[in-house]
Amino acid sequence: MSNLLYVIAVILVIAWAIGYIGYSAGGLIHILLVIAAIAIILRLIRGGSV
Repeated sequence: MSNLLYVIAVILVIAWAIGYIGYSAGGLIHILLVIAAIAIILRLIRGGSV
């Protein structure tokens, strides 16, 4: 489960980077970044290795 969380976080960060460059989705991109950051923080708090 923790690997899945990390993969989702990485995918969201990549989607954010693509959207930031393209700037087509507006506020949705920043929401994706926040979700990815929360997923990474949760993984670190739960003791997962990066």
